[in-house]
Amino acid sequence: MYTGRSLVVAVTIGLIAFVLLGKLFLIQVTDDSYLRKAERNAIQRVVDHPYRGLVYDRNNSLLVFNDPVFDLMVIPREFHLEDTTRFCELFSIEKQSLVANFTAAKNYSWVKPSPLIKQISNEEFARIQDFLIDYKGLFVMTRSVRAYPQSAASNALGYIGEINAPQLARDSAGYYSQGDYVGLSGVESYYEPELRGKKGAKYKLVNVRGIDKGAFKNGDLDTLSIPGENLQATLDLELQVYGEKLMTGKRGSVVAIEPKSGEILTMISAPVYDPNILTGAKFGENYQMLNLDPEKPLFNRPIMAMYPPGSIFKIVQSLIGLQEGILTPNTTFACNRSLVNCHNHPSPVNLFGAIRNSCNPYYHQAFRQIINREISQNTYTDTQIGLDKWRESVMRFGLGSDLGVDLHGEKGGSIPSSQLYDRIYGEGRWKYSTIYSLSIGQGEMLVTPLQMANLAAIFANKGYYYTPHLIKAINGDPSRIPEKFKTKQYTGIDSVHFNMVQDAMAAALSGTAARAIMKDIAIAGKTGTAQNPAGEDHSVFIAFAPKEDPKIAIAVYVENAGWGGRAAASTASLLIEKYLTREINRPQLEEYVLKGEFIY
Repeated sequence: MYTGRSLVVAVTIGLIAFVLLGKLFLIQVTDDSYLRKAERNAIQRVVDHPYRGLVYDRNNSLLVFNDPVFDLMVIPREFHLEDTTRFCELFSIEKQSLVANFTAAKNYSWVKPSPLIKQISNEEFARIQDFLIDYKGLFVMTRSVRAYPQSAASNALGYIGEINAPQLARDSAGYYSQGDYVGLSGVESYYEPELRGKKGAKYKLVNVRGIDKGAFKNGDLDTLSIPGENLQATLDLELQVYGEKLMTGKRGSVVAIEPKSGEILTMISAPVYDPNILTGAKFGENYQMLNLDPEKPLFNRPIMAMYPPGSIFKIVQSLIGLQEGILTPNTTFACNRSLVNCHNHPSPVNLFGAIRNSCNPYYHQAFRQIINREISQNTYTDTQIGLDKWRESVMRFGLGSDLGVDLHGEKGGSIPSSQLYDRIYGEGRWKYSTIYSLSIGQGEMLVTPLQMANLAAIFANKGYYYTPHLIKAINGDPSRIPEKFKTKQYTGIDSVHFNMVQDAMAAALSGTAARAIMKDIAIAGKTGTAQNPAGEDHSVFIAFAPKEDPKIAIAVYVENAGWGGRAAASTASLLIEKYLTREINRPQLEEYVLKGEFIY
């Protein structure tokens, strides 16, 4: 017989046993969460990285493709080395790097795979693959890096690299993981969502020792990666390669645009570099070399460099004056060199002659009339009001702010306002004589080479432009490019005013840029020589051709090359000839440009 005390103990033990049995029943029969956890512990998820989309030029020549490489992955718990020296010799890795990489892998996870050696080439993989069987805990993941059949357009196309911590933090969609590759500059960065594709995944069953036991559930849960979308660039590869050849040994920029569409035909930042060196295992080493180069090859001059426009800006001044009714084709001024220096030419000149001869004193006097309207009878106030009104007109030419090209990092240049001069000199303490250098594109005015080329497109189109862009179609569909690239932007200048300006630009070549003249193709252009306090002046030239039916608008900026009619005009003329005729029939001019002795 149970006593009262023993009965209580027996009942308590019985209740505890009942609870434990019930819980065991729930775990084994009703609740499968523990089973699923056990399965996950035995399942290895391997990401299937997609191939990035390819990039072609406007004529369907391949610009960028994918080159397969291999990442050697390690599961730290399974990886043991008895002879570290031999391993390093077989796999061509420094001991210090091996230790650092393995330590990082352990810190990340003992049981999840991490990269031990990244971006092993095809040739290297063929050499080492027979040794992999000797080392447990290692397997290979196939990746791809970019490759370039022609070493051209590096700054426009950009490069890819391993994603960094700030980029991961901005990835709100959670697409990327540590170690993924992402577009870091150029087209690769701007069109990253289109180029990257969609990841897939494969699930492998492994035992507790990490040995592969085959596909999990016969691969029913596996998903295939989806390759990225292909892009057709607006670039003309043949023109790009030739332009880079002409700019060898020089610093500067070349941008050519198809005026009727805003499509960028060539974009050159000199000095150039071979984009193939920013791929593969030596990316970091080569990037550091380029980044420390005093010539700054990674600096994308067409969209980031800002210079005074020089005399090419006189065309903008002429058009604003004509539209405002302040100037007419017959407006005449003397070439008064006491106002500002000029070169020898007939005097006085009308507006046509001022453009043709690039007369500095003419624009000094014309700009004074544009700025000082005698509205308030106060010189300082009039200058302030006139400058701000003039600035509004100038900015409609795509100056003073970024154009919106499909590249990150574009600078907008600077068109000074009255607020700027108030900060510099004090309110009411400056007037026209303070800012007259703006009349000839100097002073505090800055533009980018892309904006210069866009000006040439505006002059060709008689008053409008399309936002310059580098992509013509996405996956073969032209309608998928952003709408802003298909919308006309108007300057507010009546088209009739461009007729005389175009004629004067064509006539100017015989005076300031005789080297640019072509026998069978009429070119309209304007030279510029931008002042450079730090050394030789910069050579500037913009043009469009053929004059009557423009198919190319171009801007060339060669740093420290002196007069615009030499380096810049000669280079532009050769590129126009190459694009329109596909050949060069002026070998002496080509030799002159390649030699590069412009200031001697």
